[in-house]
Amino acid sequence: MPVTATLADRLLSTRSHSEALCQPLQTEDYVVQPIEDVSPPKWHLGHTTWFFEEFVLKPFVPGYSVFHEDYAFVFNSYYESLGERVIRANRGNLSRPSVQGVYKYRRHVTEKLMEFLEGEVPAEACDLVEVGIHHEQQHQELLLTDIKYILGNNPLLPAYSDCGPEEFPKLGAAEWITVPGGHYDIGHRGEGFCFDNELGRHQVLLGDFEIASLPVTNRDMLDFIADGGYRRFDLWHAEGWDWVNREGIRAPLYWHERDGQWQYYTLKGLQPVDPEAPLAHISFYEAYALAEWKGFRLPTEFEWEAAQEAFGWGNRWEWTGSAYLPYPGYRKAQGALGEYNGKFMVSQHVLRGASVATPHGHSRPTYRNFFHPHLRWQYTGLRLAR
Repeated sequence: MPVTATLADRLLSTRSHSEALCQPLQTEDYVVQPIEDVSPPKWHLGHTTWFFEEFVLKPFVPGYSVFHEDYAFVFNSYYESLGERVIRANRGNLSRPSVQGVYKYRRHVTEKLMEFLEGEVPAEACDLVEVGIHHEQQHQELLLTDIKYILGNNPLLPAYSDCGPEEFPKLGAAEWITVPGGHYDIGHRGEGFCFDNELGRHQVLLGDFEIASLPVTNRDMLDFIADGGYRRFDLWHAEGWDWVNREGIRAPLYWHERDGQWQYYTLKGLQPVDPEAPLAHISFYEAYALAEWKGFRLPTEFEWEAAQEAFGWGNRWEWTGSAYLPYPGYRKAQGALGEYNGKFMVSQHVLRGASVATPHGHSRPTYRNFFHPHLRWQYTGLRLAR
């Protein structure tokens, strides 16, 4: 099968999956933006479409005319080199274009992409389509987690679906995995797709360490809360302690105490907190404090990658103790794609693994996710090390 045919199949499957994720929504759900970090579902659908139009159709299809001259302003996310845009905090004010209009935009761009891939396609264009597929998969995870935040902050706490992706086997008891010290290769091996922040495979020297075979569960968080963990300044970074007090934090995101029992908002609605489920929706600050309370620590991202073949991962993005920094020899790409990862390498922490919201085939051991330390609307948890 020609490479472009395989690519076209994957493209179409990816585009369809984004829309399938939105099928349970009501029209009103598409336009809500409760906080700056959460974008309306309609915006995600438009932005991932604009990405293909801007980076593939405009430069590679002779005579291509954009679907709407204002859509670049509406759906550009953070690409300064591509012109002005609606600021992130104002995406929820976009009552227009309509939801129906955004779906028309998606159909138009998808059809043009499929027509383009039927012909002779330059290798550079194929690479950009590949980037676009993985970019849309990133937004599929954001779509699901943003939808959860939108509905989870609705006073009615409505369910998204009867078949949400948050069910998983009970974890059981964790064991310690011993990892001998030595030199370990870190970074992408050069096989298959990766983002530029995974490049620059290099060696790191690690000392002997142990890492837990399983992520931390809700049981540990219940005990942490019962022991006054959110009121003990000695467990927290100074910034974390300020955050706890400023925001009034006393439990993970989506936890609600009702009649003395902890409930947890899921995509299927409010459920009792399952003590054996992996902990989710915590900030880096909380992950650090919980590890301190347990008498252990967070692994570095290099320890995590060196040990990952010895344990199962993928239910939760796992906070590490590593700041998000470039690998040796890292160089930002030329042009607008150079704004994709490099400019965010400041004041953020690395998370490793994947989550129940990560699309199939989008995770890999070298994937470097990154967020500011106070954020917790993703499926974020932790794994202990010592």
